[in-house]
Amino acid sequence: MPNKSKSSDSHANAPTLPAGAGNGSSAQRHLGPVVTELYAAAVELARPRDYHGRLMLPARDAVIEAVEAMRSVFFPGYFGTSDLRDESLHYYLGATLDRGLQLLEQQVRLGIAFAEKHDFETCRHCAERAAEVVRAFSLRLPEVRRLVGSDIVAAYEGDPALRSPDEAVFCYPGLYAVTSQRLAHELFALEVPLIPRMITEHAHSLTGIDIHPGARIGEKFFIDHGTGVVIGETSVIGDRVRIYQGVTLGAKSFPLDAEGKPIKGIDRHPIVESDVVIYAGATILGRITIGRGASIGGNVWVTQPVPPGGKVAQTDLKQAMTTPNANG
Repeated sequence: MPNKSKSSDSHANAPTLPAGAGNGSSAQRHLGPVVTELYAAAVELARPRDYHGRLMLPARDAVIEAVEAMRSVFFPGYFGTSDLRDESLHYYLGATLDRGLQLLEQQVRLGIAFAEKHDFETCRHCAERAAEVVRAFSLRLPEVRRLVGSDIVAAYEGDPALRSPDEAVFCYPGLYAVTSQRLAHELFALEVPLIPRMITEHAHSLTGIDIHPGARIGEKFFIDHGTGVVIGETSVIGDRVRIYQGVTLGAKSFPLDAEGKPIKGIDRHPIVESDVVIYAGATILGRITIGRGASIGGNVWVTQPVPPGGKVAQTDLKQAMTTPNANG
């Protein structure tokens, strides 16, 4: 809570309602004190940022519009304009990409300026850094598209209910969330503040799938159904991994510093090697390794490493770990 001196200062500088604003209904006549209190809270929130009287933040809608432009470039005709011909496709891709990158550059610049407490309109560093980031991001887009293409293949190969790859693009929440995360991860790797998390949390709100932009994910990744999936910041996922709804790749504990605050930037989430299957409701915690080709059964709680090819299953309400026999 703000101390009395700060609160008094905030109230002293608070704007007043326009003349006549309190002459309406009974509720309207009480708006003056309400606005004053809300103003004080807003100033207190911004005070540590030293925003020099003007608060400029990235716009969530603009960030999402930029991401959807990238999605339209990855899947032309599936998202955005639905009527495209071969002769217009090249122009459409170029124009859509240019628009999306311009939007993204402005939002990245706003994010950098806000995080570094610089003036958005006058800071040359923020403008140059944003341009550099978006240039590097754009060069990564073909590789991101390749990875997303592999995710579509994984969905088609891994789900017998899928009638065509197109159905995954149009309908599957897992593909939507992973595509968003792959785009956000590139910005995260470029140390862009705020924007990567805005992207993945938007996908989270739409799909129920929470993947931190810091997670490193290999090719042909398939999330089936997806609701309730949580993948933490320092998770590492290999190639051809398949997981189902309700799976958590989380941290076992949060190391604290001398002041009792969580220590940032340490590896605390699982490593899932290639060709692993994790079934619905499984919880895997801590910096442990799930070995290549392992299978994690539904509704189990795993806090110890699993060897390559190992199986973890729920038996009599206990975890039972086995390794494959000599014949596989």
